[in-house]
Amino acid sequence: MNNARDARCYLRRHLHGVLSTISRKLVGYPFGSVVPCVTDHAARPLILISELAEHTKNITADPRVSLLVRDDGASSQEGSRLTLIGDALPATADRRLHARYLRYFPAAERLLVLGDFSFFTIQPTTLRYIGGFGTIHWVPFSDYAPPSNTLAESEADIVAHMNADHDAALRTYCRHFRQLAPASVKMIGIDCDGFDIRADDQVLRFDFAQPIADAFTARASLKAMVDEAHA
Repeated sequence: MNNARDARCYLRRHLHGVLSTISRKLVGYPFGSVVPCVTDHAARPLILISELAEHTKNITADPRVSLLVRDDGASSQEGSRLTLIGDALPATADRRLHARYLRYFPAAERLLVLGDFSFFTIQPTTLRYIGGFGTIHWVPFSDYAPPSNTLAESEADIVAHMNADHDAALRTYCRHFRQLAPASVKMIGIDCDGFDIRADDQVLRFDFAQPIADAFTARASLKAMVDEAHA
């Protein structure tokens, strides 16, 4: 991996972070809040926020934000972490994108019913990635952006197919790569860098050796991982 893909894969592994906005009430001061998030197929964080929330009011006035993610339980100074700096913008009305978010956060369905929650994506400008002691990089978005791919169009079909026909493969990934034997397994998302499985009550991330481009290369990479486990 290179530093940019390391940073992208690191962000994809995290499903919540600290969102910092520029306070409208206390002019010029940063305002921090915790938000659930999942990356879209352009590796931009996707968030669902209420128009009543302070951070939403701040974003409406000034879209400049940062999002900090880090490993739970890691040393605050020695552990890895990433800060993404960019602009929070209303997400396009793409049902596939919204369905992706809800596969990761199914309880959010009830928030959408309330009518005052909206999706925003954070368009990165640059990222500060600290992979551990002495591994510190500024990563421009031009390097961070994923390679061209069609996974947004094929993701729902791949996920449905894996859950319907390849339960054994999902269990193999958990057993071989994570040393886990969950009672329940379900793929919830796939992107050019890897895929996610909900195993009982936790979400497990699996990275591909190389980025994939479409459903064909997804199938080949998923099969290669099963073959590796069986070998």
